[in-house]
Amino acid sequence: MKKILVMAGDGIGAEIMAQTLRVVHWFAEHRGVPMQVREELFGMDAWHQHGHLMRDQTWQAVLESDAILFGAIGSPAYEQIPLEHRQVDQLLRLRKELDLFINLRPVKALPALEEASTLRPEVLRGTDMVLVRELSSGIYFGTPRGVETRADGTRRVVNTMAYTESEIERIARAAFELARQRRRQVCNVDKANVLENGAFWREVVMALHRREFSDVELTHLYVDNAAMQLVRNPRQFDVMLTENLFGDILSDCAAMVCGSIGMLPSVSMSAPDAQGQRYALYEPIHGSAPDIAGRGIANPLGSILSFALCLRHTLGLPQEAELLEAAAERVVTAGIRTADIASAGRERVSTQAMGDAVLRELDSSAHP
Repeated sequence: MKKILVMAGDGIGAEIMAQTLRVVHWFAEHRGVPMQVREELFGMDAWHQHGHLMRDQTWQAVLESDAILFGAIGSPAYEQIPLEHRQVDQLLRLRKELDLFINLRPVKALPALEEASTLRPEVLRGTDMVLVRELSSGIYFGTPRGVETRADGTRRVVNTMAYTESEIERIARAAFELARQRRRQVCNVDKANVLENGAFWREVVMALHRREFSDVELTHLYVDNAAMQLVRNPRQFDVMLTENLFGDILSDCAAMVCGSIGMLPSVSMSAPDAQGQRYALYEPIHGSAPDIAGRGIANPLGSILSFALCLRHTLGLPQEAELLEAAAERVVTAGIRTADIASAGRERVSTQAMGDAVLRELDSSAHP
């Protein structure tokens, strides 16, 4: 039985995770999916209860879990707690210490949500891609970093984008292996014309391609052009490979294909161990959205679809994942909209009502 750790976190995390947990329990009850679910506080809720953003007991639960369902991190209230307790970004800690270097962000255009996108329907129609982002190295983790005061009294800031050959090779291998399961196309994104980091990244990717993956088509784009291509012709992409910072930016850009960042799920994974087990963290990519937290209007579908990825990658149940994904698609096809995907004049439902709709569709599919 797989151990699933749930950490709702900050902002809208608790609201969206409440709906995701209803779906999790539905699959346990109605489909017999074997899961042991444990909830732990994270972020400001953990601070108020325990005096830590993530206490040691929670970290131990992380290490013992097969998968983590995560809501969101970040709150203006962080400014009110002592600096030493907020210097460590706990989500970055999870990514680094668990070595969750593979980040998959699937992006698929749904016909029913064409009106929610700022892109023309003929531009986004047919898009079905996965952005593969390196997640545990690069500029978010490189040293030296920080702000220094120079001898003349002026200040200077430094961040370091650093990658080893093996770090590049392992994420490129993950992208090529994924492409073999799809349309056998990888577009590598870098800034090889300006940055030594980008030139080295491209060199390593090309060498791996020649050695092991010549059956996969490999193309290259500079990151600025890639951003333009995502809004010009997103359906040209199958698997897009990129480093940490560029992947962070490009995946938010790609969210417009789906009509809202609230629709996008993700999974972050480590390499499998000798027994084939790996750490995995599942989360929507939208963040904590403190401006709407507590209002009951957040879109839970990105979080719910992240559990579909958990069904596929951790629980090894692709048919169950497809069942959930199909249910979510039928919900939006039926015209049910939270505020982020509702066009002018269309009725808007609450976070809970969207969860209700997904459960109705699941019930309908289980008992036609």
